[in-house]
Amino acid sequence: MEFYDSLGFACHPCPNGTEEAASLVVGDSKVLVMLFPETTFLAFTGHAVADARRAAEVLLSIDAGSREEVDELVRKAAEAGGFVFGEPRERQGWMYGAGFADPDGHRWTVLHMDEARIPLTE
Repeated sequence: MEFYDSLGFACHPCPNGTEEAASLVVGDSKVLVMLFPETTFLAFTGHAVADARRAAEVLLSIDAGSREEVDELVRKAAEAGGFVFGEPRERQGWMYGAGFADPDGHRWTVLHMDEARIPLTE
C-alpha cells in the first residue's frame, strides 16, 4: 500500500475489512482497483495464478491529463521501488505514455492522449 500511496492513489477499505487485499481508488473518475492475495484470486478465477514478476497477467491502463503527469507518475513509481518497463515517449504522433510495474510485478501504463492531434479518417 505504501507504493500506491506514494503514487497518489487513495486507499479504500476492503468490503470485509481484510488487511490482505489492497483496494485503491484511481484517478478523477474514482475507479476502484482491488489486488487480492493469490489464494483469493485463484478462488475467483479458477485458473493458475501467474507470477507477475515473470509473466504479464494483466495490464492496467490509466489516463493522464498531460505529458507532465505521465512523467511525474513514472518518476514516483521508480522512486517508490517500482520498475519502469517503458520510458515515457510519444506514440503515433498523438499519444504520450509510459509503463511501470509495482514491486509485486503488476504492470501499469499511463497515457496522455492529445485528441486535437488524432489523425482524421475518412
